[in-house]
Amino acid sequence: MKNISFLAVATLLTASALPGCVASKKYDDLKARQMATEQAKTDLERQQRQAVAELKKASDELAQLRLDTRRLVDDSTETGRSLRRLQQLNAQLTDSYDKLLKNSDRAMADKSADYNKVARDLARREAELGELETTLRKSRTDIDKLNADLKVREARLAELQQALAEKDKAVDNLKASVSNALRGFQGTDLQVQMKDGKVYVSLSEQLLFKSGSTKVDPKGQEALKQLAAVLQQQPDVNVVVEGHTDNVPFSRPAGAMQDNWDLSVLRATEIARLLTVGGVAPARITASGRSQYVPVAPNDSPQNKALNRRTEIILTPKLNELLKILDSNSSVGTK
Repeated sequence: MKNISFLAVATLLTASALPGCVASKKYDDLKARQMATEQAKTDLERQQRQAVAELKKASDELAQLRLDTRRLVDDSTETGRSLRRLQQLNAQLTDSYDKLLKNSDRAMADKSADYNKVARDLARREAELGELETTLRKSRTDIDKLNADLKVREARLAELQQALAEKDKAVDNLKASVSNALRGFQGTDLQVQMKDGKVYVSLSEQLLFKSGSTKVDPKGQEALKQLAAVLQQQPDVNVVVEGHTDNVPFSRPAGAMQDNWDLSVLRATEIARLLTVGGVAPARITASGRSQYVPVAPNDSPQNKALNRRTEIILTPKLNELLKILDSNSSVGTK
């Protein structure tokens, strides 16, 4: 650095001794060189400072590296011991893993068998569930059908109950009408009763016939006339005339009558004729003879035998509407 300064001064002195413009030009060159030299000096000093700083940094890093090296040596010794311990532990873990793997394989085999069993049971249960759902759907369909049938039956039952109520009411009205028309004859010789949904008019032999006769007495004709008048107002009532006798046989059969069968039939037929004369349509009347075989009392005394010698007129309301309902219910039941 000192040599460079001396050179610069010498140059300046030499330049000042030169005469004229040559000296001036050289001076300028020297001045430029001086400035360049000073700039180079400045750069060099800066680079020197930078180099010193980098050298100090490198020295510090070297010291740290040496410290780290010592630590690494110490750590490597401990690491070796740890590595050996880890290797031993790894061997133990490997052995344990092998054992666990073998046990796991057996367990997996067992679990696989259990899984297959569970899968089969599940498939079976799913199949059963499918069948159950099918059955349930069918049952629901059947229940819906049954409910629909039940509603129809309930409607028919309501109709039937209504028809029965109307029929019972008609029978009650019929009994009341007959009883009112025959109130002058009622007693032991004439009785009006309601039984099994029918009206029974029981007339004794004493009111209607003489012993062994088939011709109705005037008093009996009057009773039948009154009854016929009621039946004219009841066109929906069927009439059954039943003749009954006691068990005393004919002593001298004559003419058309051979026994009590003939007597009971002829008396019933005679009463049927008188009812038609009174205005009852013949198609509504049925005449039948029951002879001695439907007694109301034992034939063991004159009084009981007199009870058995009777004519019963059975009045039955027509049940056409009721029968239609019953038939319709039967049709529903057979579907």
